[in-house]
Amino acid sequence: MGDWGFLSKLLDKVQSHSTNIGKVWLTVLLIFRIMVLGGVDKVWGDEQSNMVCNVNTPGCKNVCYDKEFPISHSRFWVLQIIFVTLPTLVYLGYALHVIHKEDKLRQKCDQNKGTKLPKYTDARGKLQYKGNLLRIYVSCLVMTILFEAGFIVAQYFIYGFVIKTKIICNKDPCPHAIECFISRPTEKTIFILFMLVVACVSLLLNIAEIFYLICRASMRKKQHEHKYVTKETHF
Repeated sequence: MGDWGFLSKLLDKVQSHSTNIGKVWLTVLLIFRIMVLGGVDKVWGDEQSNMVCNVNTPGCKNVCYDKEFPISHSRFWVLQIIFVTLPTLVYLGYALHVIHKEDKLRQKCDQNKGTKLPKYTDARGKLQYKGNLLRIYVSCLVMTILFEAGFIVAQYFIYGFVIKTKIICNKDPCPHAIECFISRPTEKTIFILFMLVVACVSLLLNIAEIFYLICRASMRKKQHEHKYVTKETHF
């Protein structure tokens, strides 16, 4: 888990600039993915040495393992987490830039040195999702959804979602079709299904957050138009 310390600190910063649904998504990511991933290596271990084949031809077991598992599950999930969090970290960088810029504007206004008011933050410095900030945030969510869905589909085509007890391999240099047996297939299948469920929950949370932001922006726009019409009526 120590290897994920830097990423966890960055994601903690993201939480203060996210919606409530975004905070739930980050909690799911940190607790149910990153922390669980720390124990996956102990379950998987060195799978190639633990796999037993009914032939001792040099190199046969290597090619059979490579055919069945072109990339280990644990490394696949590490890549998945990195790609899924990348758009969020991009948004964090942009949000920090906006906050820094608007803090300077607020200081100038307080000193009567500027006339331009902060656009994306309120008096407490909290971000308001509108304009370019909203578009960038939604774009990052869309990218996260695409990465999440892409990795789920890729996992299905690379390994499937169930570890088979026995695999049959006839690749060179194996002398004939041989049988290889995977260690702890049931335990590994449970981990795979757990990570799949968490990925699907993460995907649904991102989709829900997009709808939430769109609905909130639409309501804000209607309120603004109503106030504008009310002012014109008074005039």
